[in-house]
This record gives sequence, structure tokens and C-alpha cells, in this order.
Amino acid sequence: MPSVRPALPLRPERIAATPMAFVRAIVLGYEKYGMDPSQALREAQITPVQLRKPDARITAAQMEAISGAAMRELDDEALGWFSRKLPWGSYGMLCRASITAPDLGVAIKRWCRHQRLLTDDIVLQLAVQGDLARVSIAEHRRLGPMREFCLVTSLRFLHGFACWAVDSRIPLAQADFAYAAPPHRDVYPLLFPGPVYFDAAHTGFAFDAQYLAMPLRRDEAALRTMLQRALPLTVLQYRRDRLLVQRVRELLRGHAGEFGSADALAAALNVSTRTLHRQLRDEGAALQPLKDEVRREQAIDLLRRTSRSVKQVALAVGFGNEKSFARAFKAWTGKSPSGFRS
Repeated sequence: MPSVRPALPLRPERIAATPMAFVRAIVLGYEKYGMDPSQALREAQITPVQLRKPDARITAAQMEAISGAAMRELDDEALGWFSRKLPWGSYGMLCRASITAPDLGVAIKRWCRHQRLLTDDIVLQLAVQGDLARVSIAEHRRLGPMREFCLVTSLRFLHGFACWAVDSRIPLAQADFAYAAPPHRDVYPLLFPGPVYFDAAHTGFAFDAQYLAMPLRRDEAALRTMLQRALPLTVLQYRRDRLLVQRVRELLRGHAGEFGSADALAAALNVSTRTLHRQLRDEGAALQPLKDEVRREQAIDLLRRTSRSVKQVALAVGFGNEKSFARAFKAWTGKSPSGFRS
């Protein structure tokens, strides 16, 4: 399957990254209902010349403007994708049905169930496979030229709501699309941070299943405020990752030699090194103390459970020599490695 390598996180609200192909899909919705998109295009400051350019791009703000105008004018939040309209407020209903869930896993299941009450042209499903949670879309109707925009937006609606509901960035292990890579494939890592694959067997995304246990941090009052400008959730990425500290610890514990540097850790987490340090700081943590914490735990475990020499333990936990390990261990525990073992 062809893939797109993850890009460094950008600020999509400030750059013209959204492909004009998505706007043309909205215009197709107007054509379906025999209506004129001119007013919506003017509100978004999109000219007819721009609309016709195959490789033209618009900003997130412009996409929000034309999407909102079209949903109101057409009275269809699905913008013509499905065999029946989703009247204005349909996605708000999905949010309200999910916001009272005790955790994210229940919230996503409710979203998928209530989405099916709105339409069965596509069906969303959550499944847990090992350490990964997978959201997939089954297509029960030919979506025609609106297919890409429908599938991308449906996944972004759910992922955006999930991040907002738990107030955390939810990194994706991968995103899969059951169609060939479009000319604007470079925008996908902005919308779906993580490895992106085309020509896949199914459309959907996967993420660490630990996020499913996170409690929802939003209430009805917050939901009412969010719904006044919900569309940015489909474009903007959350900066905070409330499980980042735990994920860093797990990588260090399982692959200390492989992820000894900040650059290597950042690459494994699909963020830039600068973003990694900033997000850890937002969570009240820092990389070096986390590395020391994991090294200390591993060193104590090896000294207690094995008969390895101090030099062997030092190398196993990532120190270049016994002397530097002994100095660090005494700073951690107040004892030398040999004194601790005895």
C-alpha cells in the first residue's frame, strides 16, 4: 500500500493547505440540490478562477466559512454525500449523545451507534485489536465523486470530537484509505498525524487503546460553546497529549537503547523534537528526568533480580561506563550499586 510519511506538525489554520478538491466536492452538493453556491464561495473569499485551478489551496478559515455556509443553505450537514439529508444540528446531536459517556471508549461507541441512526450509507465501528483501537468505515452506498471528502470529513469529525472530549491530542498509529493516493496526498498527514496509507483494504484510523479509558473532561456547557464553532475541530490539531508522559515511559522501558535521544523518541511519536519537549513541559515533565526515572527502575530491578556485574547493569540501562552509572545511581538512591545490592 502506498503511504505518506508523517510531516512535522504545522499550523493548518494559518496556511493554505486545504485542497480545492474539497471545495469542489461542496459545490457538487449544491448541484445535487439544484442550488447556487456563489454566496457561500463569496463568504469564503474563493473566486471562480481559484475554484477551477486543480492544485489550488485554501486556508482552514476559508474551509470553515464555506462549509458552515453550505451546511446552513443546504440544510444538510452531510453536504449531499448521503441518500438523505442530515439536517442542521445532526452532528450536534451526535456530540450530545456521546458527551455523557464515562470514558472515551463508550463515547466513540455511542457516536458510531447514533451515526447509524442518521444514515446507514456509511457505518462507523470501533474495535480493539491488541494494543490498538481501530475506527473503521464500511461503505454501504456508492458515494461517487464526493467519496473522498465524505470519508475524510467523517473521520476528522470523530477524531476531532474525541480529542476535544478528553482535552488531549490523540496521536494516530496509522490512517488507512481504501482509494488511490490523490494529487493532494501531502495534506493527509496534517489532517491525520501519523503514517498514512492509500489503496488500503478499509478506510479508518488506529490509535493507542489506552486512550479509550480516559474520562471525558467536557460537560454540557462546554459542548454548547464548542458547537458554536465546531468546524475547526475537523482541521486543527490538539497540542496537549495527556498520555504523552506515559507513552514516553513505555518507549524508554521497552526500547531504551533505540530511543535514547530526543530526536529518536520524537520520530517514534510522530512529532517534532521541539513539540515533544513542549508537550512534556505542558504536562509538568521533562525528558531527562523521565529517562533517569526509567533507568533507575531498570537498574534497581536488575541489581535485585540478577547476578549481573555492575558494569553489565550499567551497559544494560544505557550508561557508557561503570563510573558514570555508579555516580548517577548514588544520586538517585543515596547508595552505590554494590551497596544497594548487598
